[in-house]
Amino acid sequence: MTEDPAPGDGSPSPEAIPEDIPAPEPPPPAEPFPEPSPEGAVAGLRSEVVAVDVVTGLDSLGNGGRRESVTVTRWLEDLGGGVLLPLVQIPAGDFLMGSPDDEVQRDSDEGPQHRVNFPREFWMGQYEITQAQYQAMMGTNPATNSESKFVDPNKPVIDVSWDDAVEFCQRLSDRTGRNYRLPTEAEWEYACRAGTQTPFSFGETITPDLVNYNGNYPYGNAPEGEHRQQTTPVGQFPANSWGLYDMHGNVREWCLDEWHASYGAKPEALKQDGSIEWTQSKTNVLPDDREGTNRVLRGGSWSFNARNTRSADRDRHLRVNRNYFNGFRVVLE
Repeated sequence: MTEDPAPGDGSPSPEAIPEDIPAPEPPPPAEPFPEPSPEGAVAGLRSEVVAVDVVTGLDSLGNGGRRESVTVTRWLEDLGGGVLLPLVQIPAGDFLMGSPDDEVQRDSDEGPQHRVNFPREFWMGQYEITQAQYQAMMGTNPATNSESKFVDPNKPVIDVSWDDAVEFCQRLSDRTGRNYRLPTEAEWEYACRAGTQTPFSFGETITPDLVNYNGNYPYGNAPEGEHRQQTTPVGQFPANSWGLYDMHGNVREWCLDEWHASYGAKPEALKQDGSIEWTQSKTNVLPDDREGTNRVLRGGSWSFNARNTRSADRDRHLRVNRNYFNGFRVVLE
């Protein structure tokens, strides 16, 4: 991707402001949230049915669309001290990964589009990992290294490196006896889209009442809006159609994959099974930096332009980097 925030203050450059575009054809309805499979129970985890507010089908002006309350089943991992980690089931299936050549303000690293299969269901954190959850597992809250406005037990943890996130998953796995890890880049986009092919799971654009991003720089024909200049508590905005919150904006989310600036050399095995991460150790394909020091980030953040929070938008950073844009969520196999 082309990062839009300017160095120093995290504010995007004026050149990144998109030009008006014609309104596209109305998108098809999003796929409904799938019923959990009979085998969907996770041994040792309590499940519950909850209602989530879902928005789909916005036009390029940020108007129209459908807002409805749907019920989803989620599973609860108890981290101790009253802190729970909710997970939702992501169904087996397939999707078209990447963006089409005519998607507004796309980057070349989002192609070529290719179909990815998921032969098995998996579970994903319903929210970005919060500061309370990180504290419960790691005994520390790195968000305290930033300004006080970022510190809140219900806000996503920030100032975490890729290695920090991997260690969190390992400790969680060791404690529970279950296999937790970061999502692959394909799993992340599949879950973010939740059956849609529009630039956002919400439709053709987003607005600040749906996503935490820099509202001064909208996407498509949407109006300018609020720039909160900080993270927000997880789950504050509507979910996507599969019950996941904050897949667009709030914090960028680390993925397992090493960085490749194109999908052109992606091995066929990764297209047949999206749960396999694109790393040299798994595929014998060298990453673009040859040493694997860069790892993929997805979803954009509170400081980024709307375009950088699209479902297909890609980013990367040194795996050791820590800043107040970056967080993560987990996958349970």
